[in-house]
Amino acid sequence: MAITPETFLYSVDAETSVATITLNRPDRLNALTFDVYDELRNTFYQLDTEPGVRAIVITGAGRAFCSGGDVEDIIGKLFEYDADGLLEFTRMTCDLILAIKSCRRPIIAALNGTVAGAGAVIATACDVRIASQSAKIAYLFTKVGLSGADMGASWLLPRIIGLGRATELLMTGAFLSASDALEIGLYNRVVPSGEALPEAIAFAERLAAGPSHALAVTKQALNDEAHMTLAEALEAEAKAQAICMEDPNFREAYEAFVSKRPPVFG
Repeated sequence: MAITPETFLYSVDAETSVATITLNRPDRLNALTFDVYDELRNTFYQLDTEPGVRAIVITGAGRAFCSGGDVEDIIGKLFEYDADGLLEFTRMTCDLILAIKSCRRPIIAALNGTVAGAGAVIATACDVRIASQSAKIAYLFTKVGLSGADMGASWLLPRIIGLGRATELLMTGAFLSASDALEIGLYNRVVPSGEALPEAIAFAERLAAGPSHALAVTKQALNDEAHMTLAEALEAEAKAQAICMEDPNFREAYEAFVSKRPPVFG
């Protein structure tokens, strides 16, 4: 089934196999609606096995990446929900993060302007974050009387920046500048304004040209081994590496080295 979302932009470069998702409500700083959440979740689940896609970039149109849930279209309407309806909604938002983390394709966030609330957690769930100098980030949930541990933030963030810094950000809801986010390791790199998307696409193209199975196994290991003892992780990696050694890409890398040519990975 073709991916044809109605609430955001989606395209695939057939030559490089890089898919680009663009949140496209620039007049609302790309704030999320119920429909955007749902389509994003379904799209990332589908991208896990989508033919012709080997890496993914997600970005936002205009002067923001994503400002979180729309105050009018989501937050205001949630007061009409009963307890079961609220839980159904929060589970859907969490399911989006699960879809991002379980997608075996590398996912790169190209961040610009405001990266806030749910938008900050979506960026955090991505594998790599490339930000413009304007990309300030905040986990705003406590600012509106909600738990800072939302959409997996309390699982994701400490694994990137450490428990102490994650605690501060999730409890205060304070904004971090791009330079500060880079300094603590939340952003992988910061580039001049206007260059985050081309830089992210270039990085995605580099990964898309790599060994897809090996990258998928690497991503899964990074997710799974957070729960393991060292002995369990070593055993899991031994098994995974043995399987990779039977993958055609391993032989291709060897033959390319012997022939003194660049490898062509599948």
